[in-house]
Amino acid sequence: MPYRRILVIATRQIGDVLLITPLLRSLHHAYPKAQLDVLAFAGQAGMLLGNGDVHQVIEIACKPSVQQHRQLLRQIFRRYDLAIATLTGDKPLLYAWLAAERRIACVPPAPWQSVWKRWICHAVVPFDDVNSHTVIQNLRLADLLHISRDYALYPPVSAEKIPPLPADFVVLHLSPMWPYKRWPATHWQELLDFFQQKKMAVVLTGGNHAEELAYIHSVVGKRDVINLAGCLSLAQVAVILRQARAYLGPDTAVTHLAAASGVLTVALFGPTNPVKWSPWPVDYHCDRNPFVRKAVCQQVGNVVVLQADLPCVPCHQEGCDRHRHSRSLCMEQLSVNQVIKTLPYYNL
Repeated sequence: MPYRRILVIATRQIGDVLLITPLLRSLHHAYPKAQLDVLAFAGQAGMLLGNGDVHQVIEIACKPSVQQHRQLLRQIFRRYDLAIATLTGDKPLLYAWLAAERRIACVPPAPWQSVWKRWICHAVVPFDDVNSHTVIQNLRLADLLHISRDYALYPPVSAEKIPPLPADFVVLHLSPMWPYKRWPATHWQELLDFFQQKKMAVVLTGGNHAEELAYIHSVVGKRDVINLAGCLSLAQVAVILRQARAYLGPDTAVTHLAAASGVLTVALFGPTNPVKWSPWPVDYHCDRNPFVRKAVCQQVGNVVVLQADLPCVPCHQEGCDRHRHSRSLCMEQLSVNQVIKTLPYYNL
């Protein structure tokens, strides 16, 4: 069916928005004349900057007011031929129902959890939170339309200039959004000292939140680094990553961006399941998950995933205390030596 206007609903965090880009490219290839729009949370669509597959991004607050919902309704109500909900929540499915006469979606796997969602959709795929990578999960929506899959992620693009950098450097991202995914400060300090001994320049990336900036400052101290945290757009970060020798970081959006940019990406994983959320290797074009659930060190293409050798890894929980500000023993037990062992192969 030659759809003219398509809305993809991706109201999640910024890293998740990057992971829908293979679906967007698949749709653009299949329907090159269609207007392809994306509905995302306000402030979370930076990964789509300069994406030639997307006509426009429509933003909605994470917790919208009645007035904001009214404004969104005026923007999307029956404006589309097809709406695609990449998430299983109530709001994404309602947005799809409001936006288009034809709807496909990802829904909870148990039928009793999603009776009305299945009822309002013309086709659905069950959500797999354990055994399917998010990229593959998203591309199953393309399968419902009987179109070809495109597996590549597409980083943001911008003409913004970047600060001058050394000829040879590595990029570190010290702080994820939530502390339970954080590698200990003492581990980062030991790694920074290692790079200083190797006379390898270090560039730091990060957000502009006061708490994150304070954490980075506490880790770095008086060490000689190029701290660009809070100074760059995601598109600028992508440019820097393409020039770097390597990138190291925890399970966070910039780690996904690094993998998509083609740089050697060393991802430090703790409670999170790498089958579902590992960075997607840049040249990986396959319908099999790139990584298994548990291995101390595994590499596919330009991505290395490291995990601690503990029986509970990965627990799929928000840290040992089951909340986002919890500590995670598996991150504490992921040693600096384990990270450094991955680096000599790359002449670092």
